[in-house]
Amino acid sequence: MNNYLETYPASAARTQRFSLGLPKAFVTSPDGERVLFLRTRGPEDRTSCLWILDGDEERLLVAPEQLGADGPVPEAEKIRRERTRERSSGIVSFSTDAGLTVAVFPVSGKLWHLDLLTGTLRALETPGAVVDPRLDPTGHRVAYVTDGSLHVLELADGNDRELAAADGPDIFWGLAEHVASESMNRTRGHWWSPDGTRLLATRVDQTQVQRWWIADPANPASRPREVAYPAAGTPNAVVTLHVLDLDGRRTDIDSGDFEYLPTAAWDAHGVLLSVQSRDQKTVQVLAADPTTGRTAVLHEQRDPAWVELVPGTPARTASGKLVVADDTPSTRRLLIDGRAVTPEGLQLRAVLDVTGETVLFQANDEPTERHLWLHDPTGLHQLTNSPGVHTAAGGVVTSSTETGQAFAVRRTGRQIESLAVRPALEPRITWLRAGDLQLRTALVLPSWYEPGTTLPVLMTPYAGPALQVAVRAATPLWPTAQWYAEAGFAVIIADGRGTPGRGPAWDKTVYGDTLSLPLEDQVTALHAAAEYCPDLDLTRVGITGWSYGGILSTIAVLRRPDVFHAAVAGAGPSDPRLYDTHWRERFLGHPDENAEAYDRSSPLPEAANLSRPLLLVHGLADDNVVAAHTLRLSAALLAAGRPHQVLPLSGATHMPTDEATSEGLMRHQLNFLREALGIAAPGTPPGR
Repeated sequence: MNNYLETYPASAARTQRFSLGLPKAFVTSPDGERVLFLRTRGPEDRTSCLWILDGDEERLLVAPEQLGADGPVPEAEKIRRERTRERSSGIVSFSTDAGLTVAVFPVSGKLWHLDLLTGTLRALETPGAVVDPRLDPTGHRVAYVTDGSLHVLELADGNDRELAAADGPDIFWGLAEHVASESMNRTRGHWWSPDGTRLLATRVDQTQVQRWWIADPANPASRPREVAYPAAGTPNAVVTLHVLDLDGRRTDIDSGDFEYLPTAAWDAHGVLLSVQSRDQKTVQVLAADPTTGRTAVLHEQRDPAWVELVPGTPARTASGKLVVADDTPSTRRLLIDGRAVTPEGLQLRAVLDVTGETVLFQANDEPTERHLWLHDPTGLHQLTNSPGVHTAAGGVVTSSTETGQAFAVRRTGRQIESLAVRPALEPRITWLRAGDLQLRTALVLPSWYEPGTTLPVLMTPYAGPALQVAVRAATPLWPTAQWYAEAGFAVIIADGRGTPGRGPAWDKTVYGDTLSLPLEDQVTALHAAAEYCPDLDLTRVGITGWSYGGILSTIAVLRRPDVFHAAVAGAGPSDPRLYDTHWRERFLGHPDENAEAYDRSSPLPEAANLSRPLLLVHGLADDNVVAAHTLRLSAALLAAGRPHQVLPLSGATHMPTDEATSEGLMRHQLNFLREALGIAAPGTPPGR
């Protein structure tokens, strides 16, 4: 136990919380015999490489050091990686043709081409640094973005054409804007036609978007970085959609007056897109004629709170049947051709693949699990049943359970090896259902615990909209919880109202107030755990969280100091008016119209209530939840005469990845909690 307590922070930091060495970004050949994927070469290697599974053999195809490319990563690529939470270096994305015979990928802004049949690798000449290259389905040409302009490069002769120029300093083509990639799950901005002769592309005009400047205080000689950030209530980027012929002709897609473009695609039936109103209460699915740009409404969904965007929808089957999500109060259903094909109580989470008339999707009836389901002309079929989180992408099924992760090719069942290391100590989890709402709650106890041993409590929630953490899967949360447990805590992790997986009405209980009910649910989970295990010391309860979990931890010690006695809040969005339009207005509306909702969902008006120890942590390079959130909260606490601590992380973005920073932060948080809760003799189990 003591060895794990000492070594775990360094191990978690070196392995990026045990994620290095996991395979990802799969693409499978049509016959299922070959799979291209990314993976680092080991559990402490941060450089991602390109690999192939060919039959039963895995081979390393390309390592970045083979390329001699060690230049700077383009700024637009850095932004793309931050939005997608990509933490590795090297080859972090690639694109292939439909037959998996060729691939292209960027490294340090340079474009590379790999013939997967001969193994020939060559650099491609481009007029600028390359961002998000995409091969056309036939493998003859590649589209990419450089300096905000969209280009197409012919692979046969090297001819490079600028299809759409960035016609202004605040305009770019072919990439996702901030709110699309951060809050809508749309991380790209250009799509090939099925025959590879035309492109569908976004034009993003950020002229009216407010500008923020993020400096590096640890390096005062560095220029601040300019960020176009559409905070709640301020103008969004203007996003339009266009069809570009290879000869330069442009057709504008008429997407109406709706402000948001959540999805776009080009299938055998033409262009398919969805648009969403600024208040997010209406979503329309549109079919667009790529020749004329005219659109027709195929489906419309309305909701008095907001319409949830479900990944993978809309889509169409080979015969043209529309695949969308639809809500009843209790269930998010899958609709195919206007007919619900899933039963009440089975919650649709994502559509993963549509091939022919077969729709593969992820759904759950038990919120701690997610399973693969398939609908085809013969009916509905459940493909997985072992407790865990199962998903699929690129022809590979990823199964994550409490005992680990596995990666299997769907068609052949062949396994792709994980090179990640497992934590030295298995989490000791007891699953509970708390209160009348049956809140899914996990209690993690020390390996050395015996009944009669008094344990202080640490709650580590996220518990906010759009993210679950109390799931039966091998996530980094569990080994960290066990580390805190070995330090002497009973750790409680609970998902309350607003977290996904329990139906639309459950999701939308937080509309207009994102803090009150989730906080109430954490108290319920705490008392349920104490009823199950009477050794929990309810006079010493800490709470810690990151992002939404950070603001929930803050509000816990402000509103319920009778329950929570210390808090660590990391990167909390303390001022909801500083967070982006699409995310914040989804739950609170427009700040000019719902000012009270913004006040209810912020700790700033309640800063004077602090009476418990509070540690605020924030990365100074965070461009998602900017450091101003924590600085404003600290200022409000100071003005009210309330002592607290602030730990700034130099150079850190929303999720710190630097090894020394990550390790030091874990140890600092533990020491803070021990001191705040009066836990003496570090490493000595309390009450023994």
